[in-house]
Amino acid sequence: MSAATRHVFTSESVTEGHPDKVSDQISDAVLDAILARDPLARVACETLVTTGMAVLAGEITTTAYVHIPDIVRRTVERIGYTDAQMGFDSRTCAVLASIDRQSPDIAQGVDGRNADTQGAGDQGMMFGYATDETDALMPLPALLAHRMAQRLAEVRRGIPGGAHHPWLRPDGKTQVSVEYEGDRPVAVRTVVVSTQHADRWQGRAVSHRAITGAMREDVIAPVLAELGIEGARPKIHVNPTGRFVIGGPQGDAGLTGRKIIVDTYGGMARHGGGAFSGKDPTKVDRSAAYATRWVAKHVVAAGLARRCEVQVAYAIGVAQPVSVMVDTFGTGVVPDRRLERAIREVFDLRPAVIIKDLNLRQPIYTPTAAYGHFGRKPMKSTYAEPGLRSKAIHLFTWERTNRVQALKTAVKA
Repeated sequence: MSAATRHVFTSESVTEGHPDKVSDQISDAVLDAILARDPLARVACETLVTTGMAVLAGEITTTAYVHIPDIVRRTVERIGYTDAQMGFDSRTCAVLASIDRQSPDIAQGVDGRNADTQGAGDQGMMFGYATDETDALMPLPALLAHRMAQRLAEVRRGIPGGAHHPWLRPDGKTQVSVEYEGDRPVAVRTVVVSTQHADRWQGRAVSHRAITGAMREDVIAPVLAELGIEGARPKIHVNPTGRFVIGGPQGDAGLTGRKIIVDTYGGMARHGGGAFSGKDPTKVDRSAAYATRWVAKHVVAAGLARRCEVQVAYAIGVAQPVSVMVDTFGTGVVPDRRLERAIREVFDLRPAVIIKDLNLRQPIYTPTAAYGHFGRKPMKSTYAEPGLRSKAIHLFTWERTNRVQALKTAVKA
């Protein structure tokens, strides 16, 4: 191919201690605590965090009672803000809440008793995407950025038998630039890691040189090796301003839903604009975005296309989607319209059926609120909420490819 077909694409991620992600995790922790007690609850919970304070607002209709300040403090403690010197900590932060019920005008469109009468909780369009450029069927820049952000948190806490840098603080960001030839990644060109750190540790200043060395050796290199890119020699920027001591909610106010591109495909695919965190699955912003990822992943896993984007759109209170669109960017083995027909046959995209098929009325959402909602392995875990019996839950069910054969059969038919 000619050099003109080459381009560089960049995606970013943020750690669980980034203020926007703190907000996302608090909102989803409230959602999970309620769903654990009342699976039919309607929840729309928004969070703002700033120096020494968390403010929650939204609409919640439920038969359950949860103590919101306790949920906030447990979440902040788990993230790692445990010292008032960080400007935000689990023991001293103020928690303010202003919660009302879901509007009855909205509820009447969602309160149907079956799949035909339970409509979408709002109008809107949602996109799902998959690509065969990685085993996770995710774009390489987004996958690398997420894994580096996750690794940054791991070395802060300490990897058993491995790296541990306790002078790291919870806030951080990563960014990865990948060169493509056509639609295939060929080189990792640039990596940026910005990490909050202590000013001093054990009586000594934490130097920029020490931070840079730790990021190169214990964050960037292991992730590149893990994804089979050991030979990469990217240009690396670590804390480019030279200092990142003030961070988290003290350094920048955080809001739920302000990292929608980080949450999805790193900018590689289109986005309908709706955020995920704090929303129960009757909100199609969340459940239909999960469903379209599920569908797009099946198309690529079935070998029917190398890249696939699926759009679905709804009218509030109406069960059937108003449209379903498939775009394989010229990589499909059959025409896109034929794929659309097969998808409609194999996947029922009415909200009530999505909720049932993906088992979305579980307290499964807090783990999704950092390091991306997609490209994660489906897994079985245990949800433990104080005062409740622990329960088994299935995480990232939309990453399963359990209907590949059915989709292949439908396409052939």
